[in-house]
Amino acid sequence: MPRPPKTRFVEDLPYISLFKPMGIPMRQLEEVVLSIEEFEAIRLKDLEGLEQKECAQRMQISRPTFQRILVTAHQKIAEALIDGKAIRIEGGNYQVTKRHFRCASCGYEFEEPYGTGRGCDMVCPQCHQKTIYRVDSDGGEGMPNRSCKRRGHGHDGEPS
Repeated sequence: MPRPPKTRFVEDLPYISLFKPMGIPMRQLEEVVLSIEEFEAIRLKDLEGLEQKECAQRMQISRPTFQRILVTAHQKIAEALIDGKAIRIEGGNYQVTKRHFRCASCGYEFEEPYGTGRGCDMVCPQCHQKTIYRVDSDGGEGMPNRSCKRRGHGHDGEPS
């Protein structure tokens, strides 16, 4: 009996979950289903341009597993484009990654999923101050969310 697949971590869910060829009613189209983790692999590798090792680390899977997910995603997208099929993005074995924050003013701790897009505008839900810093492993301890100098991003990596 094969072991159950390991949960893959994704930073954000897609805003749009269906793409289809223009001018053809959906009822006349076949669909290709792209899982959320396949979507995330495409986003990390092809859109963000990261190396496979870093992509795998961000999804908390091995590099060979990431490679298999990416190849499957590319095959499904190619099939949809070549054969004129719709692409539906849904399902899979995933969990949305959360970032952990602490307010330097009042000490309140909270979590936010990736992709909230609040960046430098983030305020403490309790005291409404902008003295927020990341306390999770990849964000660093004690980095107040005050500067947005890194390519237009705040310390939490979100667009400002």
